[in-house]
Amino acid sequence: MKKSTRLLSIAFLLLLIVSACDHQKSLQAYIVNSSEKQGFMYGDLPVGLMLTPKEDASEAVKETIKSIKKINVVFFKKTKENAADYEIEKSKIKNIFTNKTYKTLGVFKTKGMNMKLYYTGQTDQINEVIAFGYGKKVGVGVARLLGKNMNPARIMEMMNNIQLDTNMIQQGQFKAIFNGQ
Repeated sequence: MKKSTRLLSIAFLLLLIVSACDHQKSLQAYIVNSSEKQGFMYGDLPVGLMLTPKEDASEAVKETIKSIKKINVVFFKKTKENAADYEIEKSKIKNIFTNKTYKTLGVFKTKGMNMKLYYTGQTDQINEVIAFGYGKKVGVGVARLLGKNMNPARIMEMMNNIQLDTNMIQQGQFKAIFNGQ
């Protein structure tokens, strides 16, 4: 009797633990796993070299840039040979963003790309801003701006008042994205 009670208790505990675990794949796990897969381009981009304020940028814009600590980028380039893989990867990322942790900041289309901006944290103290983009001619990718207490209004203002240094990226593995190849 004691053995069956103990066995039942252990089984119940395991069931409780398994059901309590969040089975949704996180964006961080996706980025880490993708960085090791063939066909993906991955990089941690230096904020100071990538985001340079324009000469007439306000102090608020400069402070916003300072609040960003790191930029992670992962990208899967679409080719004729991997069209099915492109659809799978796009679906995986879209599924990640169904998690209520990610809140929509904006949606737009540009040059054949669909872009969605998400954030995590409180509306006045964002911890990360995520740009998710995909296009049939280019591929699918995610860029994460990680920081502390970032302000969404200031992030949008910053995006209009920076000079993005794509020359540095063009020297590396992301060259094909920026050249449209």
